[in-house]
Amino acid sequence: MMVLGCDPHKRSITCGAVEAATGVARGVRTAAAHADGFDVLVRWARGLGSERVWAIEDCRHVSGRLERFLVARGERVVRVAPKLMAGAREGARTRGKSDPIDALAVARAAVREGVGTLPTAWLDERALELRLLVDHREDLVGTRTRDQARLRWHLHDLDPTFTVPPRALDRAVWWQRVRARLQQEPTGVRVQIALELLEQIRGQTASIRALEAELARRVHAYAPRLLAERGCGPLTAAKLIGEIAGIERFATDAKLARNAGSAPIPASSGNRTRHRLDRGGNRQLNCALHRLAVNKGLWDPDTAAYLARRQADGKTRKEALRCLKRHLARRVWKLLRTPAPSHTPSVTIHCNMPTHALT
Repeated sequence: MMVLGCDPHKRSITCGAVEAATGVARGVRTAAAHADGFDVLVRWARGLGSERVWAIEDCRHVSGRLERFLVARGERVVRVAPKLMAGAREGARTRGKSDPIDALAVARAAVREGVGTLPTAWLDERALELRLLVDHREDLVGTRTRDQARLRWHLHDLDPTFTVPPRALDRAVWWQRVRARLQQEPTGVRVQIALELLEQIRGQTASIRALEAELARRVHAYAPRLLAERGCGPLTAAKLIGEIAGIERFATDAKLARNAGSAPIPASSGNRTRHRLDRGGNRQLNCALHRLAVNKGLWDPDTAAYLARRQADGKTRKEALRCLKRHLARRVWKLLRTPAPSHTPSVTIHCNMPTHALT
């Protein structure tokens, strides 16, 4: 079987072919990162043998188009986490770094890990749309935060005694107060800039609220049981769904927990049995689980009691939350596995996750 490692970039894709049985390189090919270039790579790969698998370095938006193109043409595609690449490069005979070297390193990393244990590319169209909406909202929130900070500095320069409370610039009543205060100042460039920033903040806030309403509607249609979970609001649920990217990718909750970095890693030696914190995995998914754990600890009495028991056993608050996140990974997995109401069919690509995940 031929393993085709892919190093994706914005304008080009480099593929390196390696024999799965021997690890011997069979060739390298570079093509433009668009449909015609992808087609060139597919024809080249099919000329190398009838049995093949594409191993793509998982780079979120950069690798997405290539994945969808390959799967639509019946090709088998697996994802290789970027953290697996360092060891592959260190063990390579060729020194240095280039796109061909990286492509072959991706292929050899897939061979080393075992193609059957790597997550297969999966596309859940509705989950992808939720992730795009969540990312867009987060970008807008970040832009609004920067504009609010700039506006505060201009207000402070104009009148140090005019104090705006934290998060007040998210509310219409304070927009009116700030505008009224600015209109009392003599016309100047600073006042003009402050008024423009105020209008931008108002527009950004309106867009953010519209996105939140759209996310709530989509999440309710996609996973009503997850949204009904105490402590799981629309934004947290949308983040979980978008980062999981199709619960069918995970045959067990242990595999989801491993992907999220919420499962402990064995670190035993001799007679000493211990586990250590996993700092890998999808950190965005890990963050969403952490947010859910904190919210449930505040609003769910059973969860609060569980955290109290863990802390009574000698664990710190952070350690208790880590234990809770592993349980929540199982809970989220079960809730998302429950069939949602019927909707317009979407394109899906099936997936198998690693079998060595810690239970």
